[in-house]
Amino acid sequence: MKVSKFGGTSLASAEQIKKVCDIVLADPDRRIVVVSAPGKRYKDDIKVTDLLIACAEKYLSCGSAEDELNAVVERYRQIAQDFNLGNDIVTIIEEDLRGRLAGDTSNPGRFTDSLKASGEDNSAKLVATYLTSLGVEAHYVNPKEVGLLLSDEYGNAQVLPESYENLKALRSMSGIIIFPGFFGYTPSGILVTFPRGGSDITGSILTAAVKADLYENFTDVDSVFAANPNVVQNPQAIAELTYREMRELSYAGFSVLHEETLAPVYRAGIPVCIKNTNNPAAPGTLISTSRQYKTGLVAGIASDKGFCSIYVSKYLMNREVGFGRKLLQILEDEGLSYEHTPSGIDNISIILREAQFTSDMENRVVQRIKDELEVDDVAIERNLALIIIVGEGMSKSVGIAARATSALAKANVNLEMINQGSSEISMMFGVRADDADNSVRALYEEFFRNV
Repeated sequence: MKVSKFGGTSLASAEQIKKVCDIVLADPDRRIVVVSAPGKRYKDDIKVTDLLIACAEKYLSCGSAEDELNAVVERYRQIAQDFNLGNDIVTIIEEDLRGRLAGDTSNPGRFTDSLKASGEDNSAKLVATYLTSLGVEAHYVNPKEVGLLLSDEYGNAQVLPESYENLKALRSMSGIIIFPGFFGYTPSGILVTFPRGGSDITGSILTAAVKADLYENFTDVDSVFAANPNVVQNPQAIAELTYREMRELSYAGFSVLHEETLAPVYRAGIPVCIKNTNNPAAPGTLISTSRQYKTGLVAGIASDKGFCSIYVSKYLMNREVGFGRKLLQILEDEGLSYEHTPSGIDNISIILREAQFTSDMENRVVQRIKDELEVDDVAIERNLALIIIVGEGMSKSVGIAARATSALAKANVNLEMINQGSSEISMMFGVRADDADNSVRALYEEFFRNV
C-alpha cells in the first residue's frame, strides 16, 4: 500500500487534477490519497488558502465577506465545469463555506482555522466526485469520521497518539480514499489545523497509521535539489537522502516538505519518495533510514531568513549555577521559543524567529535580563539568516569547516555565528540576511562544483 499526497499546484486546475487521478489510477497500490487546497494556476494567481484567510479576516472585521466568498467558490466552480460535473458539487461546497462563515466568531483563531481547512476539505470532495464520475470507487473521508485527533492549538496543532490506532481502520476500507490534509479535530470535536503546509504532515501520519510501504509526496519538481534553484543555477538533483538530512534541510528552508513531516514515518521506518505530478516517470528523491554516501560529501545546502539573536555577556557566567535556566525562563514567560543557543565561557547567544520578537517584547526581555541576571551586556541583532550544509558523510571528514569558512570569506561574507550539531551531519552559519543568497552560491561552488 502507498499513501500519496498531492500539493497545491497539483490541485490548482482541472488539468492538474486529471494528472493526479491518472497517477493514482496507474498504480493499484495507491489506495490513500491526501490532497491540499488548490494552489496557484500561474505565477500571479492567488492560492485558495490565501483567499480563505482574506475571507476570514474580512468577515471578522466587517461581519460580511460576500466578494471574498464568491472568489473561493468560483475557483471550485471553474474546476467542476471543466470536468462537466454539474452544479451539485459546487452547491455542496458553497453551502459548506457559508456554514463555516455563520459559525462562532468569538474565538478568531478557531474561526479562521475552520475556514482555512475548508480549502483541503472541499478539494477532497471535488477529487472524489471526479473519480466517481469516471466509474471509480472513490470515497471522501473527513478526518473527524476516522478519529484524526490533534492538540487544541489553533494553527499549530500536534497529532495525539491515539490517532494512530483510530486511523488503522483506513487500511481495510474499499476503493480509493480521498483524505483532506492540513486539519483534524480535538478530542472535544473542535477543528484545528497544523501549521501552514501541514498537508504533508497529514500524509505522514496516515502512512504510519496504516503501516503503508511507501509515502509518496507529489509536488512540482522532479526531485529535491542540492540548493535552491532560484538561488543557484542548475543545482544537482539528489537521488537519496536520510531522514536526518531531510529534516535538517527542511528546517533551514527547503520548501519541498514541511519540517514536521518526517517524524511519523521516521518512527515507523517507512521511506518517503518526493515525485513530480507533471513528470511522474522521474525517479524522484528517496528518503529513508540510511543511504550510500562518500566521506566528506555534502548532500545539500539550505538557507532561511527571518532570525534575530539576543547576545548576553557576563563575566564568570560559567560559574553561576542556573544562569541558563533563568535566561530561558524569561523567554518562556514571554511565550518565546528559541532555535539555537551557541555559547562561550562568559557569553551566550539565543537565536529566535524574528517574527515572534516584537519591539515591545524586545524592550521587556532586555530590561528583565539586565535587572534579574545583572549582566554586563545584552544586545539584539536582527535581520539574520541561517545557512546550513548537511551530509551524513561530514561526520567522518576533516576540513569541512575550513572549506566552508574559506569559501564564505572569499565571497566577502562576515560570519555572525557558527554552530555544529552533536550528530555532526550539519553545520550552521549565521550571516546578515542580505548575504544569504551569496553565501549559498559560495558554498555550492565549493562543495559541488570544485570537486
